[in-house]
Amino acid sequence: MNAAAPAPAAILDRIRRHLVALKMPTAIERLDGLVQRFEQGQINPYELLEQLLAEERHLRENRRVKMALLTARLTTLKTLESFDFSFQPSLDRNRILSLAQLQFIERREVIHFLGPPGTGKSHLAIALGLEAVKVGKSVYFTSLGELVSALAKAEREGQLRERIRFYARNALLIIDEIGYLPLQSGGANLFFQLVNARYERGALILTSNRGFGEWGEIFGDPVVASALLDRLLHHAIVIAIEGNSYRLREHAELVPEPLRTAALRLPQKAPEPPPKRRGRPRKHPLPTSAPLKTAHS
Repeated sequence: MNAAAPAPAAILDRIRRHLVALKMPTAIERLDGLVQRFEQGQINPYELLEQLLAEERHLRENRRVKMALLTARLTTLKTLESFDFSFQPSLDRNRILSLAQLQFIERREVIHFLGPPGTGKSHLAIALGLEAVKVGKSVYFTSLGELVSALAKAEREGQLRERIRFYARNALLIIDEIGYLPLQSGGANLFFQLVNARYERGALILTSNRGFGEWGEIFGDPVVASALLDRLLHHAIVIAIEGNSYRLREHAELVPEPLRTAALRLPQKAPEPPPKRRGRPRKHPLPTSAPLKTAHS
């Protein structure tokens, strides 16, 4: 490519003023270098323009993602690329990667990650949340304990409806650590109201170290637990993770054997999701004493 004649200084000054007015600081910084490459014949005018705009777009996209992650409360970043699938051979890597295509959000489905502590449930939930943020989906991350506490506070202040509307408006709501801590009084009913508000209106990702057969114990009310499962297992993807704790991989021998055995025990088997159906959920509760069967995805 032949060298081009130097760009007139007056034109470059006007371009800089346009970039300032358009609030394109990265393009301003890159302008002189790209013009020099053009004058040396290394790039043509179209490449100069494309690279100038690409730099600015990249900066703005990074800013958008960073702000969206803060809004989503995804402050600890986990990615699918950093997940060690070799450490959890029970997981179908291709199945997980297919979830990153995010069709489950469009279908308003519920993903359940079940498994012992340290097996990567939260990592995968956060990683899918990150993928959703990248493509512009609204996401919110919370633990069940934090969620119920916020709903209880809103109820005391007469703001429950507005708070539920806040959680329900996101395209994807991620609720972590179901079953880790006991819920406060009335928490099950508050959680049910939120789930009912989002039913068939928005996608969910839930993580738990407990099987569905234990939800009556977790929520302190078998009837409410059955009503929750009726909605949360309709349009559901259940992924059970078997294996050791990744966090304890280098120090497993320091954990007492009884605790280690309990940690490795799988959650009680998960029932097969009900057949796909539309419309409002059944009014009668699901039986809680039926045998449960793990649904590997």
